[in-house]
Amino acid sequence: MSTETVTISRLGSGGDGIASGPEGPLYVPFTLPGETVAIARVKNHGTVISTSAASPDRIAPACPHFGPDGRNGTCGGCSLQHASDGLYHAFKRGLVADALKSKGIAAEMAPLVIARPGERRRVVFTARRTEKGLLLGFNQAGSHHIVDIDQCPISRPGIVGKLDAIRAVATALSTDSQGFRLTVLETLSGLDLAFEGVRKVGDRQRRAVTECVLGLRGITRVSHDGEILIEPQKPQIDFGGVLVSPPPGGFTQATKEAEDAMAALVLGHIGKAKRVADLFAGSGTFALRMARSARVHAVEGDEKALKALDHAARHAQGLKGVTVEKRDLFRRPLMASELKVFDAVVFDPPRAGAEDQCRELARSGVKKIAAVSCNPVTLARDLAILTAAGYRITGVTPIDQFLWSSHVETVATLELSK
Repeated sequence: MSTETVTISRLGSGGDGIASGPEGPLYVPFTLPGETVAIARVKNHGTVISTSAASPDRIAPACPHFGPDGRNGTCGGCSLQHASDGLYHAFKRGLVADALKSKGIAAEMAPLVIARPGERRRVVFTARRTEKGLLLGFNQAGSHHIVDIDQCPISRPGIVGKLDAIRAVATALSTDSQGFRLTVLETLSGLDLAFEGVRKVGDRQRRAVTECVLGLRGITRVSHDGEILIEPQKPQIDFGGVLVSPPPGGFTQATKEAEDAMAALVLGHIGKAKRVADLFAGSGTFALRMARSARVHAVEGDEKALKALDHAARHAQGLKGVTVEKRDLFRRPLMASELKVFDAVVFDPPRAGAEDQCRELARSGVKKIAAVSCNPVTLARDLAILTAAGYRITGVTPIDQFLWSSHVETVATLELSK
């Protein structure tokens, strides 16, 4: 370890400040461009010891768990609470712009759809039982130490207000000091708690969880590694007027505000399309909304998510028609010949993107495509495949739903050039 003084020149893609040196970039968390800091250096990473010149874009963090001065990053749940809105929003938009530029893609980009405090309806906590009680919160930045929280400004009030109840259920389930994960989803009917990695869940723990939940209000379901332990009510979320009960621990967009923004862009783009394919459809975020005006074929590899979508579609009124297909689109993408029957295609893959599927789309002749992505790098790669085949990008909109983090969603719309 060595100590030195450096000046931060820019933010990296992970939100760390970067200083340039003779040996290459040096990454310094919780710093901002223009700041001069003394650091303790280990290889190409630095920890701030003191600051001699602070950025005018540095602000006081909103959460005390983040750290009193925004530099020590006590809680690792956020990485950019210390940055002004202007800098932070430009950073998020720049992640998408830089990724597109790296692939030679020139496209007009809309302003960032911003996230606000108190919007996160899905939060993933880390927890561990100790002799003094249960730790529930987030890992400290750069470590496995759990920062126990009593507030969280990014999360919905319905989650923050139930932290004691969540702790009670976690305490009833856990049996040892092994750490585990807990995904909390706020639904219309209450909180859905999905535990992962709790060891030795036996009859005694199941009974304890049941007794605990029955004595509480506002907990709609508790599951462990996909198995439902108790479900006083079906958890329900609203996809454009269609009620869906997602599978335990199933994927949902982290905020309803971001989901609605993405859906509006997708629906606006497909317009009056009569037949649409929704690829990587999940539990129906887009498919069920689109089915109000079009026949939709939803393709998804996760059987439980697909069953939730199918059940919701069968019990909803006013839909044009939804068919479902269980298919691993990474191993077996829809072929160009299968895609030709659709007027429009929507795809929303995991972070790995949809490279092979886009190669088939590029040969399909589908008139309109909407690409939804949580990874600007793989999105840029996929868009490059489509633009090389004659598709024209008509819009790119970055969307923030992971407030004060380095993650950004994007909706890109494309049309086949005549």
